[in-house]
Amino acid sequence: MKDYRHLDVWMKAHKVARAVYQASRGFPKDEIYGLTSQMRRAAISICANIAEGCGRKSDSELARFLQIARGSASELDYHLLLAHDLKFLSTPEYTELESNLREVQRMLTSLSQRVRHDVSRRKLPEDRVAAPAASA
Repeated sequence: MKDYRHLDVWMKAHKVARAVYQASRGFPKDEIYGLTSQMRRAAISICANIAEGCGRKSDSELARFLQIARGSASELDYHLLLAHDLKFLSTPEYTELESNLREVQRMLTSLSQRVRHDVSRRKLPEDRVAAPAASA
């Protein structure tokens, strides 16, 4: 796979991670080891898993790491909702972060499906190897 820094999904996820850091700076200090840390960790995990998948040997491994990144995105989605419900994020901040995160989730799903499709297409010839003909 190409350098992760050139993937649109990584660039968008990196933008979300930076925005999460910026937004969480204003959270209460007693949340530094709680919600602040969890949100930041989930945001970083999205980018890190994309990068790690790109560094692996096979597209199958890349697809697996894209799914892990998708899980981290879902986790961050909940953290954003909770931060908004607790009034740590304003509605405009929440709406923008959530919208950008949804786009990352769609992009991850699309890329993962493409990679898995490519993997399955490459496996077809191997799977269709004819069994030896029975002796007459």
